[in-house]
This record gives sequence, structure tokens and C-alpha cells, in this order.
Amino acid sequence: MLGLFGTLDLASRSLATQQEGTAVAGQNMANVNNPAYAREQTVVQISAPLQTTAGEEGTGADVVSITEVRDSLLDNQIQSENSATGSFTAQQSALQNAEAYLGEQITNTSGASAASAGGLAAKLSNLFDSFSSLTTGTGDPATAVQSAQEVATQFNQVSASLSQVRANLNTSIQNDVASSNQDLSQIAALNRQIVQAQAGGGTANDLVDQRQQTIENLAGMVNISTTAQPNGSVNISIGGVPMVTGNNAVDGLQTHDAGGGQLLLQDENSATPLSVTGGSIGGNITARDGPLAALQTSLNTLASQLILQVNNIYSAGYNPAGGHGQPFFTGTGAADIGLNRALVSDPSQFQASSTAGAGGDTQIALALANLATQSNPALGNQSLTQNYAQTVSTLGNAINTATDQLNTSQAISTTLTNQRSSESGVSIDEEMTNLMQFQKAYEASAQLVTTLNAMMETVINMKTA
Repeated sequence: MLGLFGTLDLASRSLATQQEGTAVAGQNMANVNNPAYAREQTVVQISAPLQTTAGEEGTGADVVSITEVRDSLLDNQIQSENSATGSFTAQQSALQNAEAYLGEQITNTSGASAASAGGLAAKLSNLFDSFSSLTTGTGDPATAVQSAQEVATQFNQVSASLSQVRANLNTSIQNDVASSNQDLSQIAALNRQIVQAQAGGGTANDLVDQRQQTIENLAGMVNISTTAQPNGSVNISIGGVPMVTGNNAVDGLQTHDAGGGQLLLQDENSATPLSVTGGSIGGNITARDGPLAALQTSLNTLASQLILQVNNIYSAGYNPAGGHGQPFFTGTGAADIGLNRALVSDPSQFQASSTAGAGGDTQIALALANLATQSNPALGNQSLTQNYAQTVSTLGNAINTATDQLNTSQAISTTLTNQRSSESGVSIDEEMTNLMQFQKAYEASAQLVTTLNAMMETVINMKTA
């Protein structure tokens, strides 16, 4: 049988067990507002029993480990959804910036647009209206020249702004690549610490929490694949290329210029191109090379066709002094479209007539006005104004698609996060209940020690009596 000293040892272990449980409950409550923290719990095991003639006699209980409540499947789902959310957030932001610089009002539901006073649609309309007014004798060539200057300026500004958006996206990609490499190095370092802690039979719960938070942060920037190892480390690969293997960051990310400022990703060691479809890096690349590139191409095509079509008609006309053959617009596209400087200096030299002489007609002005509704094969058999409306609508649809995808991804992320919180998060009510249980058990164990102490004094007194 245990005897007094054996029972005292049992009580001592009980005190230690309840004290450890109290400390773990306190740790949980201290981290109740830490989203990266997974709830910890003590694993209590019956101490080795003592075999007696009366049968097996218990010797108390011991805390054998402190584990964290973590669901690896949920962690992987949240990590994957972080990549999707990061991508859609980047796409939405980039395209909304393009929308702001375009200066048009795009509805949030259909992608349709309403002409804004400061937008290109309104300025194109004013230009063709000014051409039309010249056919009735009520217009002023100076008004037409001013309207054309506003159109050219708007093209120039939008083109420059979209190029700046593209440059900003490249900068964001480079910054995210640097941050991703830092996260990869940190994950490797945490792997090393976790493996060392667990190799000695211990646990590394706080380090695991920190590593999981870093992995999820990395996933928000670039889509990754993770593989858990038996020794507690996690391997990371990007685009099929290993980046972290065990305790080492074996590779990293870098950008390379694929031409024309098109920054793409490759690994540092072998310069292998990496397919990036998720995270903020993937989202920025998708927006830059998809809807934004299409928008810039459409605007350049529209500007070049405006220059070509207007100049073809205008150069065949005559001004009141009999001047002939001058272009109306200069440049080749949205970035450099401008107006003939001679015409800007003297709008009276406007070549509105198809015949020479002061009494000429206004057929050239009429032909210019008709360009507003004239079908153009180079624009998909759309008119200049129809083509621009389609360009704005396409951008609007792209924004709506990115917004819908982002809302869906955020809803999924919220659901998964709430599910993980219900399983791994800290509940104050639960921890307070646990704390009261540990407290009562500790008091009872202390009372057992007091009782045993009194019994031992009795035995000692009997010996000395």
C-alpha cells in the first residue's frame, strides 16, 4: 500500500497537476484576442499504479504534455482561401484605380457607363457636336479646335495615368516578392526551432502558431503548397519549385522583365519561370496583363483610328483662304495624340470645305460630324463613340467580376475563420469554468496534504509518547 509518504507524494503530484492546468488556462485567457493563437490544453495521465495484495492502487495523475487544439485541414483551407482573397483584392484595387483615372461613371451592377462631364465620352461628343455646328453656319472653328484639344489632352492624361497604374503594380509585385522571401526565411527558421524543441520530447505550440500565421501571410501574397513532415517541419513550394525544405530556405523569388516592363516571377537559383495564379502578386499580374492591358490597347486603337479617320477627311478639305492638305491631329495613339499647331494658332484656317474659295461648302465638316456614328471595320464595325462605350463597359464588367469573386472569397474566409475560432479559439466562459475546477481541485489537494500532515504528527506523537 502507499502509506502516508506515498499518499503525500500523490497529493504533491495532484497539486502540480492543478497548478499546471491553472497556468495553461491563464495562458489561454491572455491570448483570447490573439487571432494567431490556438487554444492549449493539458493532457493528464494516470500515474503508474501500485500493485498490492488488495489489488491495484492508484498513485495519482501527472501532466504528460500541453497540446494545442489545431485542425490542419482548416488551416490548409484558410491558407488556400487567403491566396484567392489576396488575388481578387489586388485585381479589384488595380481596376478601380483605372476606373478613377478613366473619369467615367460605371455602374456597379451591369458594367454600363454614364458619360461624365470630365470623361472622354463627353469630350468626344462635344467634338462631333462642334463639327456638326459648322455645317449649319452657327458654329465656330475655334470651338471645334478647343474641343479637339480637350479630347487629345484627355487621351494623353488617361494614357499616362494607366501607365502609372501599371508601374505601381510592378512596384507592388517587387515589394511583395521581397516580403515573400522574408516569410520563407522566417518559416525555415521556425522549422528549425520547432524540430529542436520536439526532438527533446517537448512541444513548441507558440512557435507553431507563429509559423502558421507566417504561412497564411505568405499565401496572401503568392499561391503556395505546403507539406507537413514527421519531424514537425513544413516544406513550402511555389509553382512546383521547392522554396523551404525542412530547416532551410533552399530557394527564393525574384522578378524578371519579360519585355515592355512586364515583370513576372522566377526562382532565384535556376531562373525558372513560375506560374503564379493566386495571392496579391498573382492578382496584380492578372489585372496588369488582362483587363488593364486590354483597356490600354483599346484606347490606343481608338485614338489611332480617330487620328486616321479625321485626318483622312480633314486633309482633303480647304480653308477659307484656299489652304489645303494639312492634318487635323498629330501623333499615332493615345499617348501622343495632339492637334496641328498651326490650326491651334489660327482656328480660322479650319479646312471645312470640299472646294476651294471663300464661298465653299461645309461637306468636310459634315463628313467629320458623321464619324460619330459611322461604322469602322478596324473597331469591329462599331463607330468611334460605340467603341469607347464598349471599352468602358468591358472595364466595368471586369470590376464587377473581381468584386463578386472577392465578396465570395471573403465570405468563405469568414466562414472558415469562424469555424476555426469555434474549435481552436479561446472561450472566456470555458476557461473561467476550467479555472474554477483547477482551483477547487488544488484546494482539495492542499486539504489532503494538511490531513496527511496531521496524520503524520499523530503517528510521531504516538512514537514519542
